[in-house]
Amino acid sequence: MKNLILSLSIISLLCMACEEKHEPQNKDLLSTDLVKNPRSAGGADSSVIGSLATMDFKDTVRDFGTIKQGEVVNVEYEFSNNGKTPLIISNASGACGCTVADFPREPLAPGKSSSIKVQFSSVGKEGYQEKSVALTTNSIRGTHILYIKGEIKK
Repeated sequence: MKNLILSLSIISLLCMACEEKHEPQNKDLLSTDLVKNPRSAGGADSSVIGSLATMDFKDTVRDFGTIKQGEVVNVEYEFSNNGKTPLIISNASGACGCTVADFPREPLAPGKSSSIKVQFSSVGKEGYQEKSVALTTNSIRGTHILYIKGEIKK
């Protein structure tokens, strides 16, 4: 009986602790009301999808050919926003530390074009290499992948 009372007391304390209201730690964060997710468990909201930004590339794969080990390759990927709202790129992450992307930090207005510069360092690499950069955006697709590939000779 004592164990039952002790167990019930612990459970009720845990339940009361869960009901506490906590203020956000950082009041400078954007409101979640600004996030528009047209895809959900209920399906896609076509009216919202039609109003989103796009990120349309001329090409997403670049072959730098054959280079000597230790060389650095720079490539540029051109893209356009053919959507109806400004395009925002929030992150660009390379598959490894040898691949770094420089991307526009400002929103890109509908109808405008820009580019992303990717730098690949072949230091310590040999043979065929294929690396990628993942872009996180507010576009219809959300995530875009850019590829760079080529052969590295010692």
